[in-house]
Amino acid sequence: MPRRTPLASLVAALLLTGACAGPPTSSPSALPQPAPASPAGSAAGSAGAGSAIEADAMSGIDVVFLSTMVGHSERTLQIVRLARDRVRDDALRTLAAAVEATEADELAAMRGWLPTTGPGASATAHHHDGHGDDAALDRLRTAPDADVDRVLRDVLADHQRSAADLARSHVGVGRNERVRDLARRIEQSRTAEVELLRGTGTP
Repeated sequence: MPRRTPLASLVAALLLTGACAGPPTSSPSALPQPAPASPAGSAAGSAGAGSAIEADAMSGIDVVFLSTMVGHSERTLQIVRLARDRVRDDALRTLAAAVEATEADELAAMRGWLPTTGPGASATAHHHDGHGDDAALDRLRTAPDADVDRVLRDVLADHQRSAADLARSHVGVGRNERVRDLARRIEQSRTAEVELLRGTGTP
């Protein structure tokens, strides 16, 4: 078993805590914790949490950010689920599982926050596709078993780096503090994941 497996397990747990924990003491308006459940249950639960953010309390740029991140997280789940049964490295498998759990919870919460009626609702329909390179998915899908770990590291690192960049940009321009807090969490967690993806490939 690779020497880094215990470390990767610990850091993966920290990533989950950072992304899904309750509000920090310094920010009473932080992201509500989504309740873990089946996909249908999570979506229903997050809709209740999302009702705390009224549609008119979010600017158009907040709606566009959430919608874009929904599409990005959907693509993340495609990536990790495509490779999870073929990954050989234990540390990489642990990290991929943590990424999947974290983004599934975030995805449920963000879907609940997005307005379905009123100003800004139409923006949600135009930012769910085109996230990531389809060629990268094809590369992962067709990778020989011996290359899956390396290809997953490359594809997922590039994908998560773009999420970190997007979230970092939104922190400076977003209007809704809860959405900006989510962006901060995403920037921190995705940056940490990119560093871990680099580390899992080190002997």
